[in-house]
Amino acid sequence: MTRAAAWTVFILGLAHIAFGLIRFKAPLSEALADGFIDQFKHSEARRAAFWFLMCGLLLMLVGQLALRAVAAGDPGALRTIAYYALGTSVVGIAAFPASPLWSLLVLGLALLAV
Repeated sequence: MTRAAAWTVFILGLAHIAFGLIRFKAPLSEALADGFIDQFKHSEARRAAFWFLMCGLLLMLVGQLALRAVAAGDPGALRTIAYYALGTSVVGIAAFPASPLWSLLVLGLALLAV
């Protein structure tokens, strides 16, 4: 179950990036056409695209760390990841209840159940 939760976090990151590239295709294309460097401050859509993609990369990182912790048999590292996931999801859900952060809450609980 723990390995599945870790893989799910990693895959969620990949899905976040794939969805972000589709959803924010126009603002990303505009930023690239304008030279990319310092081009994400110009519009709310570009900022949202940037942070959405960065969140996907961070989810992949956390999933990879969780997978390594599972492989190393390190429950302490998994608990740390789970607490961060739970804290982030609780704050995010409180601020924006209709957000998909409920999935991070479930994954945090699954990682904590080691």
